Amino acid sequence: MKKSMRAKRMAKHRQRLNLVPKLNLVPLIDCFTLLIFFLLINYSADVEVLHSDKSIKLPASISETAPGETIVITVSATDIIVSGRKVGSINEMMANTAPKFEPLETELKFLASKAAPVTEKEKLEGRPITILGDRAIPYEQLKKIMATCVAADYRNIALAVSHRDASNKVLGTGGNAVNGG
Repeated sequence: MKKSMRAKRMAKHRQRLNLVPKLNLVPLIDCFTLLIFFLLINYSADVEVLHSDKSIKLPASISETAPGETIVITVSATDIIVSGRKVGSINEMMANTAPKFEPLETELKFLASKAAPVTEKEKLEGRPITILGDRAIPYEQLKKIMATCVAADYRNIALAVSHRDASNKVLGTGGNAVNGG
């Protein structure tokens, strides 16, 4: 039996629709390879980004010293936060006439007990800590926080600042520190 042109065309069309499509993995592998190379090239382990609230405006500095990975004390206008955990408020700290803030000292000693044993360098300099505070906080608050850190054996204190070049143009935030003693 002879098929008409229309019947041949319909049979060819049905045959084409019944085929299971094949997935070509070569372009997918190429995309993933490019993505991996992009991530490897752009990854830099020597940059630390300190997470801060939008309410905290860091002071600016031209210091080139980058901070290491340390415990971070965030001092906002209302709260004192150590490694993401609120330990007290500014009002509580300033209402107390003691030279140091006990809840902060307790938290720092707790974190020190969980940390690795101190090295010889840390015995001489003290454990490292970074204070991320708003540029408008009064000196009395900063002094009390620093005294508390020293009492908890965190004597290697760094203050987080926004980096700016010598022409006073602010380049970035949270990536630099100035050692405070």
